[in-house]
Amino acid sequence: MRLKDKEELQNPSHYKKGSIECIEAMESMLSKEEFIGFLRGNSFKYRWRYQHKDNPIKDLFKAEWYEKRLLLLLQGDNSDGSKSGKNR
Repeated sequence: MRLKDKEELQNPSHYKKGSIECIEAMESMLSKEEFIGFLRGNSFKYRWRYQHKDNPIKDLFKAEWYEKRLLLLLQGDNSDGSKSGKNR
């Protein structure tokens, strides 16, 4: 996968409309347990159907993105590596 394609996969332009990304809004509105379920569910969804897609590698990268986000959450880190101050 080309670098430009991978960057678009990780930060799609259509998710950046407005002042906050959709994933950040979801994390803010959900409890920690609900957000963990959301991340796990999306990872599972992409891994479940990747073989039936025109670009299966892209779906595996999407699953990996959700898994990395889950790991950061479980480690108590934000995406920049700083400790989260959220109390959930």
